[in-house]
Parts: sequence; C-alpha cells; structure tokens
Amino acid sequence: MNDTNALLHRSAEAWQGIGGLATAQEIAQQPAVWRELAAGLQAGRAGIEAFLADWLQQPGHLVILTGAGSSAYVGEIVADTLNAAWPAEVRAIASTSLLSHPELYLRRERPTLLVSFARSGNSPESLATVELLRGRVAAPLRFLNISCNAEGELVRGNAQQADTLNLLMPAASCDRGFAMTSSFTSMLLAALTVFDPGAWPARLQRLELLAAQAELALRDWAPGLMNLGGQAFERIVYLGSGPLEALAKEAALKVLELTSGRSLSLANTPLGFRHGPKSALNAQSLVVLFHSAGALARRYEQDLLDELRRERVAGHIVSVGPAGSDLAADGQAWTLAAAALAGLGDAWLAPLWLLMAQQLALHQSARLGLTPDNPFPDGTVNRVVQGVTIHHAHVEH
Repeated sequence: MNDTNALLHRSAEAWQGIGGLATAQEIAQQPAVWRELAAGLQAGRAGIEAFLADWLQQPGHLVILTGAGSSAYVGEIVADTLNAAWPAEVRAIASTSLLSHPELYLRRERPTLLVSFARSGNSPESLATVELLRGRVAAPLRFLNISCNAEGELVRGNAQQADTLNLLMPAASCDRGFAMTSSFTSMLLAALTVFDPGAWPARLQRLELLAAQAELALRDWAPGLMNLGGQAFERIVYLGSGPLEALAKEAALKVLELTSGRSLSLANTPLGFRHGPKSALNAQSLVVLFHSAGALARRYEQDLLDELRRERVAGHIVSVGPAGSDLAADGQAWTLAAAALAGLGDAWLAPLWLLMAQQLALHQSARLGLTPDNPFPDGTVNRVVQGVTIHHAHVEH
C-alpha cells in the first residue's frame, strides 16, 4: 500500500512530523469504522428493537437528540429526517440549552426518550442532562447513550439502569485527536440506522454503500484537497440547506478548532446567506457549498452560485455533493457519482461530504504550522470540556 495515497496524500511519517498523524488516520479510517459499525448494529439488533419497542409509534412521545458542540450537530443533522418518519416528535436540543433553559423543553407529564451523543461520555453537560431529566420528568423515561468510549462515565454510570441502552461505537471511533472526526460520522450513521423505519437489511446495506463511496472519495479527493488546504484563506464559509445546514456548522467548527481560531469560519444556508452574512466575503474568502440531493434545494443553490460568479466578491468558490449538475462554481467540485447515491437523503449523505471538510481543516492547520492533533497546547480549549459548573434550578412538585 502506498502511504501517500492511503493517508490523505501524505506519508504517515510526514503527518507524525507535524503532529497530525492521529487526526489524519482517524479521517482516513472512516470507511472501515462504518463497516464495523454495521456489524455491531446487526449483532445488537435484538436488544435495540426490544429497547425501542413501539416508542416511536406514539404521537405523544418526545425524542430529544442531545449533545454539546459537534455532538449537538449530529442530532441537528438527523432530527428532521427522523421526525418526518415517525408519529413521535423528534427534536434536536443541545445539552447546553437543556441545562440552561429546561422549562422550555421538558414537560413533567410527557414520556421522553433522551438520545445522548458523546465521544468521551465524560463531559459534565452529558452527565448532568441525564440527571436533569430524571429529576424533572415524571412520565416514563428512556435513555439511549450513543457513545464512542466504553470507559466513559455516561456509559459506565448507567450500565445497570433498566431504562437505559448503551450503544457503543467501534473502539477506533474514540478519536485520539482533538477534533471529532470518525466519532462524529459513526454516531451520525448509528442514529440514522437505529431509527430508520425501513427493513434492517436495507439499513445495513446503506452503511456498506456509504463506506464504498467514502473509499472512493478519500482516494480521489486527497490530492486536490491537499492543494486547496495549502492556500491561505482569511475566511471560510460553509453553506448547506436542510440537514446540510448543521453539516455546514460542523464543517465550520472543524476549521476553527484545527486552526486554533486563526481562520474565521462561518456557516449558513444558501438562501439565508444573502441576508447579511454575505457581507463577510472578500478576496481572501473561500465559499464551500454542500449541495443537496433534492431538486428544489439545488435550484436555490444554483441561483446563489450564479450570483457569486457574477459578483466575484469571493476569492474562491467550490461545491461538494452528488455529480451531475452545474454546481462547480469555479470549475472545482468534490463529487461522487449521483447514480450510486440515488435514493439517499441529505442526512445519510452528510458523512460523505464531511470527508472533504475534515481534510480541508486538517491541511489548513498544517499550513499554519500548528499541531493538528492538539492545536491548543496552552489548554485554552480541551478535548473534553473543562471548567463547567452545573447549576440546579428549583423544581416545583
């Protein structure tokens, strides 16, 4: 195996030398992690079905998808797709919002399933959110912890709870690097697979299809992304609609994290971008558009790209998504064959497009001379958040 092709167009030794080997490996390993995830879900299928039973079939039930930071964006990407598929109400509410404003989201008498996404399972918000629901909701409660760390407190501390199911991701997904990469996509695909209303064989087949497409993307996109990521951009703007709006947020966060905040990154929708945020563009800006699989959304996306072409206000414009349209903007697009992706919605496709954004942020970090595996050696930002004090509101019974 050629190391240059296998590891995002650099050798392992080169990544090691700049302090980015763990992050590069964790981006590149994602197809293998997704296949391992499929095997694990198949093995745990009976337990998952018994735990969920008919919960999602009840219109009065609430499902809250929660997490903090990147983990919150996992919930945001999948929430609307799942909400449209089931009678139960499915909402994405960050743990940071649940803790500060529980009265807006929780009802004492409403049966609630809390789905927690957690790479480490040790963040104070994750643990406190479970405690919060146990104290504020008297109706039947269930807890599904989708986590990458078998030793995390979220998993270990709730292992004996009858109302809790711990769903562990493949061990390799517990990223060693600072930024969430394979942890993010594995938890996203786990949620989509577990909550999909279709037959299990079809669900698991999707994971294999995505893994195969990811291998192609990692192979074919790596040289161009190394070149793009080596350019100096003062501002990077990610745009996406529907489930891809939250993907844009995650992509922008990867830039902020891996460049230690030195590159300003923004996220918006193609339609919303005109309403003020567009003023951030200048000749040193890169615009990246995640384009949708939906025909209607693509028409709006095309309108914006045509406008940006005419105005020439951004220094560089690229698009990411299914092939077969005129969305390349500057003639540069990161695409996969549309026929191979037919029938998959934007939430399912999001992990593929994130491969582009993860690599771009990694190369930007390397360009700035940072150590991507730990871009904050001074400890101002940590892999597991620190310094959070949990405050408890008085509850009237």
